[in-house]
Amino acid sequence: MSSEARRTQLRRGAVAFWHAVFQSFSFVAPAGDVAILLIGTAAFALGATPLAVLLAWLIYGLWIVVPYEFSKYIVNAGSYYAYSARAHGTLGVVALWYWMLEQITGPAFGILGLAGFLYLISPLISRIPYLWIAFAVIIWAFGFILSYLGIRPSLEYLMYTGFAEALFLFISALIIIAMLGPRNTWVVWTPEPLNWNWAPVFFGAIFSILDFTGLGTATTVSEEVKDPRRIIRWAIVTAWILSGLALIVPSYALTVGWGVNQMSSYASSPDPGLIVYMKYLGLPGWALLVAFTINSYFSYMTAKYNAVSRIWFSSARDGLWFRRLGMDKVHPRYKTPYRALIWFASIILIINIVTGIIMGPTNAGIWLLTFAGLGIIAVHIVANTALTVYSYRNGMLRTNWLKHGLIPTVASILGAVVFFYSVYPLPSYPYNVAVIASFIWLVIGAVLAIYYWRRHPDILVNAGLSYE
Repeated sequence: MSSEARRTQLRRGAVAFWHAVFQSFSFVAPAGDVAILLIGTAAFALGATPLAVLLAWLIYGLWIVVPYEFSKYIVNAGSYYAYSARAHGTLGVVALWYWMLEQITGPAFGILGLAGFLYLISPLISRIPYLWIAFAVIIWAFGFILSYLGIRPSLEYLMYTGFAEALFLFISALIIIAMLGPRNTWVVWTPEPLNWNWAPVFFGAIFSILDFTGLGTATTVSEEVKDPRRIIRWAIVTAWILSGLALIVPSYALTVGWGVNQMSSYASSPDPGLIVYMKYLGLPGWALLVAFTINSYFSYMTAKYNAVSRIWFSSARDGLWFRRLGMDKVHPRYKTPYRALIWFASIILIINIVTGIIMGPTNAGIWLLTFAGLGIIAVHIVANTALTVYSYRNGMLRTNWLKHGLIPTVASILGAVVFFYSVYPLPSYPYNVAVIASFIWLVIGAVLAIYYWRRHPDILVNAGLSYE
């Protein structure tokens, strides 16, 4: 049985290519990046921000080689966890544990991020005590309900709104570029605005690399996609291309539209994207960006519920710790991993509300996302290693040394560089607490892997099998 594909409990063939594309694309939430999050990149890359975003996109292209290649051989909702487990059981345990760090802290982007964004639009809102909790609960409940009701309705929503968002960002950026006329310049694609100093460009790219995180999550719906071994890998590539169009072109428009030599003030502005859109596209353009940014948060949360519930379901099905909580069960009607959804929803609501009350929604969101960023980089490094190990153990490495050996190794090195500069120098309080706690979490993951390797090898040997 261990060498054969098993029958999935999820709804087989419920969704198709474009659904899978926007499961991945929605994690990027490009409108949110355009409106606010490019600030992190601009703070270092300044007038070379478009170059930094382009480099980040290309680097992340190396990272998606792993899900692209693994999806040819393994069909499993566990995604990177399952892939790592098939390479070696201990890698699966480590990948799952590291990913959990991102999974329980990353939702702060949506749950707390929405409140922070609305506060920027209307400072009057921020003066109403604890109003942010209402925003948090609304977006939390929206994503949960949509994901609970089935994979198809949730991905239909992501597909239609995601396509509209990508189209708006691309076309609006082209309009701004056309309006700039002779102010258009090629220098933003070089380090010239930084006196040809490449270091700030790469440092700025670190922040944009994290903006592209999640492009591989089409793999989490692989058991529910028609012809997954063919469709999933092309869905990932398509989502990567769409995200590039939705972020790289707008980053150019925003940089030149703001002023190449004035980007230091861009980085210090709380809502520079909205300011540029108001300047060039007026109230209609501003309002549409606001609407699509809000939708980005809702889409992200829906995609997050879809992905995490299936990863936890997959690990529970394999007999890891989630099984004791009944997460290996699917809804009899909707065929969704509803128990995993309920557990995940409960955990993240508590974490976000408690940290939001203690630190305020904006600071709490940044604090939690520090955990998330470090966790997801660690997952990518483990998965990159897993592809090389899997290829070697199955006798494929000699003929696939470039895709299965060299590229994953380079991607891991780049991931380690991003990880290093994300924690060094150690940030000030309370973010240093998040960094230290993340390191402790990573060490615990290694201990758990050794424990399962010695005490439960029977669980690890069949972990991550294909389900079709």
